[in-house]
Amino acid sequence: MRPMRAIASLFALALMMALFHRVTASSPLEARATLALGFLLLAAHVGGELAQRARLPRLTGYLLVGFAVGPAWLGLVRREEVDALRFIADAAVALIALAAGAELTLEALRPARVALARLATGAIVFPFVAVTLVMVSVSPWFPLTRHQPVGDGVVVALVLGTLAAASSPTVTLAMMSELDARGPVARALLAITVAKEVAVAILFTLVLANGRLLTSAGALNMGVAGTAILQLVGSAAAGTLLGFALGRYLSLVRRDTGLFLVATAFVAAAVARLTHLETLIIALAAGFYLENFAPVEGERLRRELKRGSLPVYVTFFALTGAGLRVGVLADLWPWILLLIGLRLVGLRYGLLWAGWHSSVTPALARESWLGLVSQGGMAVGLAQLARRAFPEWGVSLEALIVAMIGVHEVAGPICFRTALVRAGEVTEEKRDAEAPVDGGTVAAARGGGL
Repeated sequence: MRPMRAIASLFALALMMALFHRVTASSPLEARATLALGFLLLAAHVGGELAQRARLPRLTGYLLVGFAVGPAWLGLVRREEVDALRFIADAAVALIALAAGAELTLEALRPARVALARLATGAIVFPFVAVTLVMVSVSPWFPLTRHQPVGDGVVVALVLGTLAAASSPTVTLAMMSELDARGPVARALLAITVAKEVAVAILFTLVLANGRLLTSAGALNMGVAGTAILQLVGSAAAGTLLGFALGRYLSLVRRDTGLFLVATAFVAAAVARLTHLETLIIALAAGFYLENFAPVEGERLRRELKRGSLPVYVTFFALTGAGLRVGVLADLWPWILLLIGLRLVGLRYGLLWAGWHSSVTPALARESWLGLVSQGGMAVGLAQLARRAFPEWGVSLEALIVAMIGVHEVAGPICFRTALVRAGEVTEEKRDAEAPVDGGTVAAARGGGL
């Protein structure tokens, strides 16, 4: 699609949606949410084409268009409509996480276990330590803690450090799909992001469990620590059961696999909501179980998910963009920039530290930190738990964390592609030749697949 035609299409869609806003103002929320979803999908798809023309990842286009038409800016999609569509986004997360889990095979991970453990350790410990130490030192001036006792400031710094260690496997897999990247750096980044999600959830629980030793009376709700560990263990167990059930079904039924997977994603999202578990962990565990303990069925699952990946990615990232909450940037932007800078420095030097070991290749040590910039998924869920953990000022803490996640979410796809280009797994020629074909796979315009 030519740029001017794409811009004209976006303008026309925006005018139509503005008109429908007036016409449907008194309609039921469900009807307005359905209309908003259709508009978001069309607008985000066009935005993705524009982003590709501008030499940006299509994911960035989906996110930016979703943000532009969402409640944070133009308001063509209202906040209550985005909230009503959150279940659709959860189902999309389940499908993406299923595919991510199915990419992790024990056979492939075992030879690289030392390198991956070293990389994951550096990518977790260094951002955690950098953010925690600096935020403790500036707590007398930090808006959330300057009127709180020193112990409260230390626990807040530990929570921010924990969240700084998180990365997003959903963005990683989506970018791997868009770039058709299956090289060692891309696969290592996916394994590292999954490991970081699990490790950050455990670290968050430990911080809250031991926070009572430092915080003042009533500042910390200790029940949240138990909730966090139960969510992690329960989600992993539910995902394993789901993977077993999927394997049995796929071994018996050979037809309508795609339709069944979509239904499974909605069931997983519904169960996660009812039981307060993590959809992402459930689906990751299910995909991992299938790929490693039912490999034939796991390969069928991967084929089906890859074939239908484009609408899933458009749906998820358009809704994510529409749901971004960055209003706090206006008041706390210096602090958010500080946190982002500390996190990036921690990632950079954490991966360089990992590169001191002979098992870590120079490309991973030098470039892979850029592939870990993105955040989302588990980090958003932990931000919600942080709000509940600190009754007095948890809302402000959550707003700060969510705004920081939003910045990383938009910048993450660009940084990921830069990492693979520098590592030599995606060349400039291949990047410029990207074109979506056949339901979301990527092919080169100059003949043949990538």
